[in-house]
Amino acid sequence: MSRLERIAVDPAVVHGRPFVRGTRMRVADVLSLLAAGAPEAEILEDYPYLTSDDVRACLEYAAAQADHAILIAS
Repeated sequence: MSRLERIAVDPAVVHGRPFVRGTRMRVADVLSLLAAGAPEAEILEDYPYLTSDDVRACLEYAAAQADHAILIAS
């Protein structure tokens, strides 16, 4: 399974925001914890239903979202 397959979007779960499949943990929440300086080990301890691959999937998802084409009108 690709790491990105760990991320799901479903209008019936967390208001359609991207989340870690099989949980209700939003990608944004994982990214916010990392941005605040929380080490991965602490996140995994606080949220035992997450795995290291889940955290990396959130990072991979964010990177993919940030890498988009910019169209400039001429």
